Amino acid sequence: MQPGQQVSHLVIEFDLMEFTVYRAKDIELIEGCRQKNSQAQKSLYDQYAGKLYALCCRYIKEKMEAEDVLIIAFTKILDRIDQFKGEGSFDGWMKRIVVNESLTYLRRNKNMYLEMDIEAADLEPDFEKLESHLQVEDLMKMIEALPSGYRIVFNLYAIDGYSHKEIGEQLGISENTSKSQLSRARVALQKSLLETEKKLIQKTI
Repeated sequence: MQPGQQVSHLVIEFDLMEFTVYRAKDIELIEGCRQKNSQAQKSLYDQYAGKLYALCCRYIKEKMEAEDVLIIAFTKILDRIDQFKGEGSFDGWMKRIVVNESLTYLRRNKNMYLEMDIEAADLEPDFEKLESHLQVEDLMKMIEALPSGYRIVFNLYAIDGYSHKEIGEQLGISENTSKSQLSRARVALQKSLLETEKKLIQKTI
């Protein structure tokens, strides 16, 4: 057996152990929440609220409204926790509820508009050059700055893994409209990346 193979095996075993411990903690919290244990409910909120709030903010720009949606979504998570059957990840199940509640908020407040006109980008950005300067936070800010319709479809498809059919059902649009919004969102991001690239070039001159 090669030394590298042994280390790799140990790393895999360690990762599996960490995953098992993580799963055990989740299962314990889920069971506590099913029994309406207030401490378990608080622990679940403390563990996931930050991540789920960030998810709300990707759809809802106003921070206070995003907080309100999070509270409503988390209440539904606790009310529906018996519906989680252990198939797939628990945080993925919660994310679906949060995304659905965010979209419900946007529809109710008529804050979601689908934009249809944008010029195509003439050039491709130099991704290798940008990769060394662009942080994840920078890209998320670009996504946040997209027009509402572009941002919502891009989030649903590119980040949260919804299909165009699911997006169409959620937003009451056709699959082709969803694809069109995604395409325009990508062009808009491409333009933002090109602008960032120009600024980087100017700094080096």
